[in-house]
Amino acid sequence: MKLHLANFTQQNVFTGYGDGYVSINQIRYEKSLIVLPDQLIEDWPVTSISEMRAEHFNCLLNHPVEILLLGTGSKHQFPAHALMIEVLRMKIGMEVMDTQACCRTYNILLEEDRRVAAAIII
Repeated sequence: MKLHLANFTQQNVFTGYGDGYVSINQIRYEKSLIVLPDQLIEDWPVTSISEMRAEHFNCLLNHPVEILLLGTGSKHQFPAHALMIEVLRMKIGMEVMDTQACCRTYNILLEEDRRVAAAIII
């Protein structure tokens, strides 16, 4: 699906998504990554919800993230409850959704000037 740009300037925004990829600023990515308004953390080493660990989010500790959206692929899957608690202890609020919903929600929150991050599992 192709998304339409709103009022974004100099920020990372999702411009499309589909099976096995997301597009950010018209560039296609086929590996898991974390998207921040002003930075991309490429080659995020997570390929499934079951292998996800709290240390996979350490890269966000130096960023003022208000909310982390976790895109879990084509299906909505929750990570282990213990992992969600560890991420909360890092003072990062996390919402879990499928990747399509994650892309749309990220763009909406970004347009509202929220400090949002999206961790996308591909």
